[in-house]
Parts: sequence; structure tokens; C-alpha cells
Amino acid sequence: MKILSGIQPSGQLHIGNYFGMMKSMIAQMESSELYVFIVDLHAMTSVHDRDRLTTGTLEAAADFLALGLDPERCIFWVQSDVPEVCELSWVLSTIAPMGLIERCHSYKDKVANGIEASHGLFSYPVLMAADILLYQADQVPVGQDQKQHLEVARDLAQKFNNTFGETFVVPEPAISKETAIVPGLDGRKMSKSYGNTIPIFLEGKALKKRVMAIETDATPVEDPKDPDKCNLFAMLKLFATPERLQEVHELYVGGGAAYGYIKLELLDLISDCFAEARRKRAEYLADPAMLREILKKGADKARAKAMVTLDLVRDRVGFKY
Repeated sequence: MKILSGIQPSGQLHIGNYFGMMKSMIAQMESSELYVFIVDLHAMTSVHDRDRLTTGTLEAAADFLALGLDPERCIFWVQSDVPEVCELSWVLSTIAPMGLIERCHSYKDKVANGIEASHGLFSYPVLMAADILLYQADQVPVGQDQKQHLEVARDLAQKFNNTFGETFVVPEPAISKETAIVPGLDGRKMSKSYGNTIPIFLEGKALKKRVMAIETDATPVEDPKDPDKCNLFAMLKLFATPERLQEVHELYVGGGAAYGYIKLELLDLISDCFAEARRKRAEYLADPAMLREILKKGADKARAKAMVTLDLVRDRVGFKY
């Protein structure tokens, strides 16, 4: 089975990225043909700063590798290093119904949150479809908020196949119910766009400041609370053992849950969870030439796969004359 997913280098990767996609992707190395890429073309919908984009790309690569991705057991590359995706994106855009793209909520949400409206932002789902279909992915791990974009990819694959003949695998979404949407500091989906994240590799006072800023209600310590409506408890579920989680759950429903102490416990859990990865990340970032070489090798492997699909597409639509 081919499994594919990508991540934007538009800022520090956060625990929502890790539990929403990265952790499950890394776990798939043992049993699947795994494709992981850094989507710098997508990042340009919000990043128009050369240094920020180049630095973010290398940092995202170091993050993935530090968290356990093995480039020898998967294909790991940077999106723009495979130009075939741009050609496929154009071909797909010629069959993409305007109504289909106009219904995508992500564009409206991002514009409402201050990202400048652009054609690139609007057509983001078509490029995402090209990313997926170019490698004939069977399954794509996505958060609940990206499920609609995957449905666009499915629709375009089916329309292309019906119009030009069987060409693309129609991909399936893989959504973990537990981590479909990781809450941010304010209870909304954790997102760089909302500025409510906890970066994976944050530490010390900076990490403590973020954790202590998690929004909670004003219910007194001794009163019962509903853990299912508390984003602090939702975050704790990502890190605590089942036994400890049950203990805290009982404090919520029976009274006695002190938010301040729970935040400090969460702080320690986050710090311990990523301690070894922080050390490895520093080693990778200290050797950018090695990172570039890893990404180049991955791009070479990705292009070899991409060219097979694009050659078939060119033949189907009539570019081979």
C-alpha cells in the first residue's frame, strides 16, 4: 500500500502536526510504501520571504528525521524539487469544476483569519490533488479539516479516469478519531494560522509559557467539570498513560481537578516526550549539507515515480503526438 502525506514549512511544527500526521506516518515505514514530503509550493500561499521559506524547509526536514523518519525506508523530498507536480496540477485544473473548488471551506477560513486572498490559495486543493495522484497514493493520513481537500482529489481522479481512461488510483483518507483535530491553546484546531500552537521542539520557559496559556474555564477546583469539553484534558490525552488519564478523569467528574497543577504535569510530559528528538534535531541542523543531500536523494526517487505517472497522463490527454 502506498501512503502519502506532506507538511508545510511555514513555521515551527507543532504537536498538532505530530499527532495529526507525523506520528502515524513514521509508524507506517515498517508495513507500507511511504511517501513524505515538505510542501514548500503550498507554503507560498502565506510565506513570501525567501529566508523564512528556505530555513523552514531545512527545519521541517530536521524535525521529521529527528522524530524517527528513516529516509532509507521511505521517499522523503521537497515538493518543488519535483516539477512534474506543477504540470499535473495544470492538467487537473482544466477539469476541476469551479463549484467544487468554491465549496472548499479552507480558503474562506484562511482569508477570514488574515491570509491574503490569491489564486494560489484558492486553487490549493488542485495542487494538493496533484501531489497525491502523481504518486498513485492509496491512502492519505489527513486531519478532519483536510478531509474535504482529499475528497476533491478523489473527485478529480474519478473525473479524469472517466474522461481520458483509467489513469489514477482513487485515494482513501485515513483519519484517526482520537487525533483528527488536536486542540490549540484557545480550544480551536491547533494551527499556525491561529497562533495557538505548542511547537514540538519548544523547551524551558518558552514551553512553560505556552502550556500555562492553555485556556480553561473558571470552574472552582472543588466543583465537577466535564473533561470532554476541556481542551486541557484533550491535550493531556495525547501524552498521559491510560492509568493516569483515568485518575485525572475522576478528578474532573468528582471534583478536585486543579487546572494549574494539570498544566504543570502536561508541561513535564511534553518536555520528556520530545527530549531525545530535540537532541537529534540539533545535530541535523548543525549539518545543513547533510540535510540537503538526504532531500536530493529523496527527490531523485520521487521524480522517478512521478515521471511514470506523468508520462501516462501526457499520453492520455494527447500531449504525445
